[in-house]
Amino acid sequence: MRLVLFQPDIPQNAGTILRLAACVGVGVDIIEPCGFVWSEPRLRRAGMDYLEFATVARHSSWEAFLAARSPGRLALLTTRGATPLPDARFENDDHLVLGRESAGVPDALHTAADLAVRVPMVPGARSLNVAVTAGMVLAEALRQTAGWPAAPA
Repeated sequence: MRLVLFQPDIPQNAGTILRLAACVGVGVDIIEPCGFVWSEPRLRRAGMDYLEFATVARHSSWEAFLAARSPGRLALLTTRGATPLPDARFENDDHLVLGRESAGVPDALHTAADLAVRVPMVPGARSLNVAVTAGMVLAEALRQTAGWPAAPA
């Protein structure tokens, strides 16, 4: 299981997602360009001292990511997803793709996705924060695949 951040805009969200990934042992792919400088202090503040434990691969483009990625499905997390989260079935090697906060992902990424998942919301709600979505969907995916780290003895 991996999280994939497509051209993230907000360093605090990226830092929060990196912290989440470090804490549960999930790798993260960053598709550049980012909307911030990678050394941005707000990224470090949100990720705290967990960033050094995050397994991160940075890719110069979507195409570079596709060429380098490990096997597994692309599960796009999108407000346009056909599959509501409660109905989604995840696999151990899924790549959970999150779009830019400002614009989501291009149509080509929707086409490339093997699964398009949306988190159900009340009428009138446009979208959830990307880090919140990452946490919600990753928790469900880890539950389904028995991927949670073992509790310390």
